[in-house]
Order: sequence, then structure tokens, then C-alpha cells
Amino acid sequence: MFAIAIACGNTFVLKPSERDPSASNLLAELWTQAGLPKGVFNVLHGDKVAVEGLLHHPDVNAISFVGSTPIARYVYHTAAASGKRVQALGGAKNHLVVMPDADMDSAADALVSAAYGSAGQRCMAISASVTVGSAADAVISNVRERIGRLKIGAGSEATNDIGPLVTKEAMERVRGYIDAGEKAGATLLVDGRNVHVDGYRDGFWVGPTLFDNVTPAMSVYTDEIFGPVLVNLRVASLDEAIDLIGRSPYGNGAAIFTRDGGAARKFQREVQVGMVGINVPIPVPVGSYSFGGWKASLFGDLHIYGEDGFRFYTRGKAVTARWDESNAGINLGFPTHG
Repeated sequence: MFAIAIACGNTFVLKPSERDPSASNLLAELWTQAGLPKGVFNVLHGDKVAVEGLLHHPDVNAISFVGSTPIARYVYHTAAASGKRVQALGGAKNHLVVMPDADMDSAADALVSAAYGSAGQRCMAISASVTVGSAADAVISNVRERIGRLKIGAGSEATNDIGPLVTKEAMERVRGYIDAGEKAGATLLVDGRNVHVDGYRDGFWVGPTLFDNVTPAMSVYTDEIFGPVLVNLRVASLDEAIDLIGRSPYGNGAAIFTRDGGAARKFQREVQVGMVGINVPIPVPVGSYSFGGWKASLFGDLHIYGEDGFRFYTRGKAVTARWDESNAGINLGFPTHG
């Protein structure tokens, strides 16, 4: 967000999560090395107290936020009540639909990459696969085989594929969801609860986890887990898949894997999300297009990037001027142009 904000002539205060503050400090150091004047880019550390200060401070004109839906809703209402413009991005439950005609190897590669990259700790992770008809058994088998080749370990080692979760609380929350999915009757095909990494006995580990035969009522489907858990729902048709996604309260992104152009066009027209991928697992657009979702995934009218971003970080000004003195004199009518 700050690149567009600063390009538009604003100063910017970045308040990172207290769980991972160091990357923001590095960004500030890079700005300094690049010659940005002091006070243009600022990093503010803290918890809810720091957030409340920004939401209410009279010198803060706009608020951009990314986080969970309950906090996004709170940020939106609180900042808007203080007269600020707001873009608050909330949670997500991103779906990937696999049609029977899809390339099952490509679909499986996409699911594993999108579900387990960053240990599932990203807002655009694919956390729900929706397999249509005969696609289910083929793609799930391929996903299981690929999970078996993933290497779990410290993120500082380039040979590892999946690192730890961010905190102990996050690890316990994700493991709790796996417990709940198993108790609800979902088929647990790959269990990541008992992962051990040599030399890191106390690490916050949860390995890649795969559920099949999940129903829309289960918490592993309804909730944003934010961890390496992929759930699969089986449906009979594309219409059923689109309806399933439409009933989700989230609308960040969704993708379809198919060789059928008609199915792809139907999906892109009818699916109720802000970002759509066709044979692309994580439909994050390039920088010239905007980023953001629908429904409970976004509060506010404008998204982050592209034209929306520039509209958000600027304010329009109408200027009416006259230089021709021959137009002087009293005129009680409405002004005309021409």
C-alpha cells in the first residue's frame, strides 16, 4: 500500500503485526538508503493501543488494513466514524474448483503449492478444493503423493518447503481445527499434527494436512484456519460448485482448473469473488490491477492496487476559474457553458 500512497504525495505510517515486526524495519532502512526524507515513511510498533491511536488521530486521513474479518469490520466502522476513508481487507476462504476434464497433474501441483506455501499463512492461500464428479479421486491421489515429498523445517534453510507457524497459539489453533474436522466425520487423509523436526523440538510445527469428504457445515470449511490445512468438498456439477462458493461469507479469490472454455467463462461470470483464476491457483493480479475481495473479505469501496489505489490515496478537487474581464457584470441566472 505504501508505494502508491507515497507516490501520490502522502506520508505513511506502517503499523506491522507485533508477531512479525522485523520486515517493516528493514523496509524503513531501505527507504532511508534510497534517500527518502525523514518522516515520509514511518514504522509504528505496538498492539491494540497503537491501532486505536491511528484510528482516532486527527492527522491520519486514511486507513488501510489487512487482517481477520472481525478486526477489519471494527477498523472500518471505527475509522469511518472518525471521518477517515477506509479500505479494510478481511479474511478469506479461497476455493479451487477441479473439473473432470482438467489436467490432474497441473491441478495437484497447484493445490499443493497454493495450500501449503508459507505453511498456509497467507490471505490468498487455497484452503478448499471443490472437486466435480470424477475429478475427486484422481486429483486427491495426486495431492497425497506430492505431500509426501514436501520437506518441513526451519525457514532459514533453503532446502525446506514448509516452515513453522508464527506462534504457539497459532499452532494450537490449527491443531484444534484438525481435531474438530476429524470429530465431525471428515476423512483425514494426511495428518500434520505430529510433526517433529530435528534440532527444533519446541518449534511451532504443523505439517501439511489433507481432509476429504468435508461438508459445508464443518468448521474446517467454514472458518479461515490460516495454516497448512486443505479440505476437499465433492460436488456433482459446476453449478453446485459455484453455488457452494457463493454461500461462503468470504469472497476474496477463487480458481477453476479446466480445459473447457465454456466452463471457464461461466465460472468467471457467476462466481461471487473479487479475484478469479483460470488454471491459475492463486489469482493475485499484476500490479496494474486491483487486489481485494467481495463480501466479508473487504470493507470499503476501493481496493488496494491499480486505479483504485490511486483513487484511495488522492482526493479530487474541482476548480472553477475565470480570466476574461468582459464577462464581468451582474447575472442572476444559472451559469451556462458553451
